[in-house]
Amino acid sequence: MEELKKSIEILLKNVGIEIPILQNKALLIWENVVGTLISKNTLPEEVKHGILFVKTATPVWRNELIMKKEEIIKNLNKAIGKKVIKDIRFI
Repeated sequence: MEELKKSIEILLKNVGIEIPILQNKALLIWENVVGTLISKNTLPEEVKHGILFVKTATPVWRNELIMKKEEIIKNLNKAIGKKVIKDIRFI
């Protein structure tokens, strides 16, 4: 099974889609990383060129999350296992 995993990783690298796949993983793990309260007030929409775009419920939530942005980026990249999220834009 480990050989299959390595083969898939090599294939993804060779085809050039490893990074986009890892970046989009941020959308899937968002709730686990930020928690239920933040997750209920946000919606991660897409990742473009390492920038995660997250819709917020209110301007108050947007301002609060801007202050926590570096911590969220760090935690997302740690959960992904590679530094693929460079920035977050709260909209």
